[in-house]
Amino acid sequence: MTIGTRTRTKTLAVAALIAARVGAAWAAETVEAILARQTQELVNAISAGDASVWERYLDPECVYVDESGGVLSRKALVGDIRPLPEGVSGTLRVTQFQAAVHGDVAVTTYVNDENESYHGQALHCQYRSTDTWKKTPTGWKLIAGQVLALRTDPPAITLPDALLGEYAGVYRLTPSVTFEIRRSGGGLEGQQSDRKAAPLLAEAPDVLFVPGRPRYRYVILRGADGKVTGLAQRREAWDIVWTRGAASKPPKS
Repeated sequence: MTIGTRTRTKTLAVAALIAARVGAAWAAETVEAILARQTQELVNAISAGDASVWERYLDPECVYVDESGGVLSRKALVGDIRPLPEGVSGTLRVTQFQAAVHGDVAVTTYVNDENESYHGQALHCQYRSTDTWKKTPTGWKLIAGQVLALRTDPPAITLPDALLGEYAGVYRLTPSVTFEIRRSGGGLEGQQSDRKAAPLLAEAPDVLFVPGRPRYRYVILRGADGKVTGLAQRREAWDIVWTRGAASKPPKS
């Protein structure tokens, strides 16, 4: 055996040993760890505008529902991955990751924690995602995904006492279903008949909300004379209108 042959043989042996160790390390990686890593790669690629990562992990027949409810094909989804515009930057971090593995299929759920700088102003958003992966000869591929934008309470403002006093009263949906707004300490609380009272905070004049229920608003309705006539309980884009009744009585001393 010549020196050159021995060198090549030794090189091949070292390469085989490295490959075996790498293969063993990959084999030791759990499915959950693999999918968590691939998921973080995908969200990193969004910030970087790197569509190649999505091309690598998306199944050709992938169906993806984004946070606005749009249904995207693989082609459309990959086409949407592009660098952020000038003045916009951000990071996405995968948190609360969980995986349920069913043979060659796995369902994962996690929260994307986003911090964005939009022309110098800071934004913080969170999204709950649920993905379905399928094991293929070339690795785990994403076959379906759905994103839900998580809502948070708006900033609350302080309103004048006189304005809070205008809101206090009983609002009727039916003769037996009522919603009462009353003063509580320095603020307001609301209580629907047969339900517990909850604090009411102001998002803006004539717009109230219950902390922890960011999908709902309570919009004060006024007549042409400016007096309160009712209340619109706004659920997403739908209003349930309550008619103003008698003003609430002050608590007995």
